[in-house]
Amino acid sequence: MPVYLVPIIGGVGLLVALVFAISVARSDPGSNKVIEIASAIRTGAFTFLVKEYQYMIVASIPFGIAIGTIVGMWSLVAFVCGALFSITAGFIGMNIATLANNRTAQSANKHGISKALDVAYSGGAVMGLIVSSLGIIGVSVLFLLFRNTADLDTLRGVLVGFSVGASFVALFARVGGGIFTKAADVGADLVGKVEAGIPEDDPRNPAVIADNVGDNVGDVAGMGADLYESYVGAIVSAIILSVVTVVKIEQIHMVLLLIAGGLLASIVGIIVVKLGIRSGKMSPSMGLNLGTIVAGFLSLGIQLYLSLTITGQINYFIATAGGLLAGIMIGIATTYYTSSKPIRYIAKQSQGGPATNIISGMATGMESVVIPLLIIAGAIVLAYSFAGVFGIALAGIGMLSTLAVTLTVDAYGPIADNAGGIAQMSGMDSKVRGITDKLDSLGNTTAAMGKGFAIGSAALTALAFFVAYSTNLDLSSLNLLNPAVLSGAFIGVAMPALFSALTMRSVGETANLVVKEVRRQFKEKVGLLSGKTKPDYKSTVGIATSGALKEMILPSILMVATPFTVFYIFGESGKLALGGMLAGATLTGVLLAIFMANSGGAWDNAKKYVEEGYLGGKGSRVHKATVVGDTVGDPLKDTTGPSINILIKLMSVISLLFIPFLL
Repeated sequence: MPVYLVPIIGGVGLLVALVFAISVARSDPGSNKVIEIASAIRTGAFTFLVKEYQYMIVASIPFGIAIGTIVGMWSLVAFVCGALFSITAGFIGMNIATLANNRTAQSANKHGISKALDVAYSGGAVMGLIVSSLGIIGVSVLFLLFRNTADLDTLRGVLVGFSVGASFVALFARVGGGIFTKAADVGADLVGKVEAGIPEDDPRNPAVIADNVGDNVGDVAGMGADLYESYVGAIVSAIILSVVTVVKIEQIHMVLLLIAGGLLASIVGIIVVKLGIRSGKMSPSMGLNLGTIVAGFLSLGIQLYLSLTITGQINYFIATAGGLLAGIMIGIATTYYTSSKPIRYIAKQSQGGPATNIISGMATGMESVVIPLLIIAGAIVLAYSFAGVFGIALAGIGMLSTLAVTLTVDAYGPIADNAGGIAQMSGMDSKVRGITDKLDSLGNTTAAMGKGFAIGSAALTALAFFVAYSTNLDLSSLNLLNPAVLSGAFIGVAMPALFSALTMRSVGETANLVVKEVRRQFKEKVGLLSGKTKPDYKSTVGIATSGALKEMILPSILMVATPFTVFYIFGESGKLALGGMLAGATLTGVLLAIFMANSGGAWDNAKKYVEEGYLGGKGSRVHKATVVGDTVGDPLKDTTGPSINILIKLMSVISLLFIPFLL
């Protein structure tokens, strides 16, 4: 298959996304009250997104000037393109998600669970396909335009510049969106559910709209930008390693064809799910899992075919397939620790109160780190054994090859969650909330698997960029007995910890602002708790927006400035110290990201387990303890944990872009 077909396949993905977007838009939006609530969520989400992008543009100007001055103008153009593609993906994805939420609720109300799942899944598919298609189009077009250049530095600078642009947007979308969503969630839960004793998504809660807005800006736009960055980074790192290790051009073409084949496999998987849902003969859990399975097997077949036809050997297939299987195994391990026996254990321990809930949740999160790290280590050894350093990048390609279907399921979750809130606020029958809760619970499980993929791919992508950095600078090895390397490694180990502290503190600071506003309205608005007065939703959304955007500045500066600081502080040994720092940050970052994502997910599902009627059910002492645990876990799993993925990748890709030119 000729490589020029790759951007065409990306275009096919965009067309399929358009079909799904039209089907969502044509669905029944519901009553005037339903539309009014959905419009408030939609307006709040876009208000935040536009302000976030304004902050990002201001911050990108000096960064872009540095790229244009130090690296070159073509790299600056690529940086702008990478950022614009990521912004476009997030904007379109969230646009459809905010159209799908009320339509999902209305479908559940009029037609039942199958139709509701169909609408929510279609909304998620738009995000999954847009992210994958734009990533493929951007990287492949740039490669085709610059592949014949005599200056390899130009080719490298253009591709890495595009990746840095994607990372820059992911930084703002993930950190800012994560702070907003968890601050609103914590504020709504602490004052509404714990203090006032009103149900979740109760329209009397002034933070309820902000909470639903947060699902979109954090878990749709933020997650999309995060995985778009990983996707682009995996492709670029594989191509860069191909260039610097002087492999045949056909092997670079294979990288692009592997990703294009994964998109085609994902499209087939998504269509199979859609057909199964519409037939009414498939349970929601079976349908969502079937799409991943179908796409995975098709992608493996494509990988084997390309490896044999392009290189005449099976080595590259083993490296790529190992990455895909590693992603699936990490997802399975993540699903186990965020459901099943571990969450029942946490719920049971919650009989002793919030303290024992926190202790058991932390223990579960720490235990959950071991298996994924062993899987990642195994994938690295396997890939390197069969395909050298290039194989490590191929493992990342394999893990992300079916991103479209994985992200579809991820983006479906917040849509189902929003649908439940809209059903509650609009006064729909309790059976509708039962349907949306079932879809939301399933979304939490599938989202946990998606986070596992995101963390695993971040580890392999960051490692591939690290290898590319070392290869470009002729660092054949990093000796830990060298003081510069060891000192850099210690600094790298400290970075994820400092970053985690800053982002968690940011959630706490912003949540406090939301809590004060909700308490103020409950106190000053006479008749609010009795339902006679409407809360001021816009005020809470505005406070959460300004707080989140203000608090994300310091963590963002830390990520961008650290590589340059380490490089210059160590003088002539700067490149060695920076290599040590990247290695240390990657290792501890992956560990912390897995711990936070899994402990937060386990606390969340332990709460839902009790809410199903076990151990006293809603309103019991056990339930209140699990609500506290869930509140602690929220910023871990939805803000800090996912943002660490971006920390380790962004520092690596910035080092790869700038340091060779600074030297």
